[in-house]
Amino acid sequence: MRFLTANPSYLQVTPLALVILLFLLFPVATIVIVSFWDYNAYQLLPDFIFENYEFLLTSSVTLSAYLKTFFFAISTWVITLTLGFTVAYYLAFYIRSPLLQGVLFVLCTVPFLTSNIIRMISWIPLLGRNGLVNSTLQEINLIDAPIEWLLYSDFAVVLAFVHLYTLFMVVPIFNSMMRIDRNLIEASIDAGANAFQTIFQVVVPLCKSGIAIGSIFVVTLVMGDFITVSLMSGGLSASVGVLIRNEISLLQYPAAAAGAVVLLITVLIMLSIMFRFINIKKEL
Repeated sequence: MRFLTANPSYLQVTPLALVILLFLLFPVATIVIVSFWDYNAYQLLPDFIFENYEFLLTSSVTLSAYLKTFFFAISTWVITLTLGFTVAYYLAFYIRSPLLQGVLFVLCTVPFLTSNIIRMISWIPLLGRNGLVNSTLQEINLIDAPIEWLLYSDFAVVLAFVHLYTLFMVVPIFNSMMRIDRNLIEASIDAGANAFQTIFQVVVPLCKSGIAIGSIFVVTLVMGDFITVSLMSGGLSASVGVLIRNEISLLQYPAAAAGAVVLLITVLIMLSIMFRFINIKKEL
């Protein structure tokens, strides 16, 4: 207590440190400990074994799930980055009225006021074999038979991810663009740069922090998602999150904990690679 009284800065950070310790470090430490336990069909057996990690890292099922998860993450990241940058650029540089900017930005958030499950289910009557898209295409004679891969496929999973997480890319990029000095854009144009040169040589470098933050949100959310993969693939695709969910449903908690630890390490490695290219603290 005397130490805290003599050092008021430590006293100020103590509440936040306790919250992080209780709600972040303690749960993660518990998962790591349980990942080394043994188990049978009825109970957990406190132990210190490596079989959970050995099976996880040598299983072809795990490799396939990780490859599929990386495919979902990269595909979603590329599409959401393209859409998010385009929407943010339009709002920041083409809409002059602050009031209209605010109204359009709020309209972008309206779909996100509903549950993720509801937004995913809404695609089923559109993309199904007898859904609106197939029915319309058949009526105008563009196709002779329903397109099977629109629903319960990897395409449907990526589409749902893009629908769910595009806003997480729009917001930070838009925030970065609004802080760009408009004189820099005018100077680029006066120097003879065309629109694409201005975007890629002026706007994009100044938006690196927003792109990085949006990428962190999208990649981490997709890597850990299992509901979207299960629902939109119809159980035909498996991600790392789905494997962990299945192990939990079978009461294989140590195996699920090992999978969670490996997934956490994988995400941290991906983020560390990203941070080597972009110094978020410096950019902010």
